[in-house]
Amino acid sequence: MADILWTDREAAKATDGTPFGAWDVTGISIDSRNISKGDLFIAIKGPSFDGHNYVLAALKAGASAAMVSHIPKECRQHDNLLLVHDTTKALEDLGHAARARSNAKIIAVTGSVGKTGVKEALASVLKQQGKTHATIGNLNNHYGLPLTLARMPKECEYAVLELGMNHAGELTPLSNMAKPHAALITTIASAHLEHFDSVADIARAKCEIFAGLDQDGIAILNADNDYFDLMKTAAGDHKVYSFGQNEMADFKALSADITPFGSHIQSDLKGQKLNYTIAHSGKHWINNSLAVLAGIKALGADVEKAAAHLEHLTQLKGRGAVHEIDINGGSIQVIDESYNANEASMRAALDVLNHQNGRKIAVLGDMLELGPDEVDIHQGLKDAFDKIDLVFTCGSLMKHLHRALPAEKRAVHASSSEHLAPLVVQSVRPGDVISIKSSRGSRTDLVLDALLELDVKKET
Repeated sequence: MADILWTDREAAKATDGTPFGAWDVTGISIDSRNISKGDLFIAIKGPSFDGHNYVLAALKAGASAAMVSHIPKECRQHDNLLLVHDTTKALEDLGHAARARSNAKIIAVTGSVGKTGVKEALASVLKQQGKTHATIGNLNNHYGLPLTLARMPKECEYAVLELGMNHAGELTPLSNMAKPHAALITTIASAHLEHFDSVADIARAKCEIFAGLDQDGIAILNADNDYFDLMKTAAGDHKVYSFGQNEMADFKALSADITPFGSHIQSDLKGQKLNYTIAHSGKHWINNSLAVLAGIKALGADVEKAAAHLEHLTQLKGRGAVHEIDINGGSIQVIDESYNANEASMRAALDVLNHQNGRKIAVLGDMLELGPDEVDIHQGLKDAFDKIDLVFTCGSLMKHLHRALPAEKRAVHASSSEHLAPLVVQSVRPGDVISIKSSRGSRTDLVLDALLELDVKKET
């Protein structure tokens, strides 16, 4: 049975609102298209849509109540409502109230690369040790964080909160709302550079995650990153746990055997020697796993139990999920990394592909928001294809990489993913491993969709 998150009186007190009807809710939604029975629908008024136009639809879809700043004319006299002055502010108020009433141990996660993967891994291992709440998907901004907190059950033992930003100043209010007991920065890299003058400025903005860190909280930092000293200084008087392959790291890998299906790691975790296996391949997941175990230690949970669970992790759609597709004569394997990309995450995806067996094919679309050096960054990837056989590219930026590649690795370049998809489909053969990677706006998920259509199992 789902937890009751808010009664009408509790929600009214948290938001200084006026309730109509007697009700309680087991979920929170700001999207009328995704209503579950028992939800509180919050009618957010945004730049393009006004949620008040969908209140009746949400109630008919099963919402227990709706939060509104005015009562829509189509609402019925008996409808359960919560009238507030401003629904966006009231959502924030619910988030603050949920955090204030919670005794959960909370870790906040940010970083230029890997924050969603690390967040999911932390949530997965903590669920083995206690009731755990976590950010869904990448609901990590000024709407997503208060929504995540408002959805947090009262009796949670742990919470894993992802915090994201595109501009300086965005993480400070999020951290102050989250009030974490541990704050983890996965790494600093050239992401969203069109909004920053330098990568160092990105590092400073990421360090805003320390703004709301508990006085006795722990900052968890990547010892292999060029900006480690900057981050450690920004952490101030907070205790720091460092992770990485640097010999000075608190949580470090002594050795690692990377296979197509995962990695076997020998580690030293603040003096505790521990061998473990992680279900994800690639060098970046060595550090990610160390970050996860540092986070577990910071929350006072069981590190050995967490390490044992790492071999049972699953990958996310668009973030490394693997599809085995049966085609005539055999099968192909497709690694879906199509959700987003910057230079660091692109290199990480290519490293995973380099460790696979079979003919290795990269399908790459433009990386966006990289600022004035975007052409050089795309061209600079040319050294990342050591064991990769063919490279398909699309987009105005990836054409520069296409031209820089050795002729024997150069497959086809197209103007868009839509034009590239049939060319990739025509080229694959049994035994191939294909990795698809781009920024979301480049839509290389269209190539994935085209490859999935090849599956002969769908025809039977």
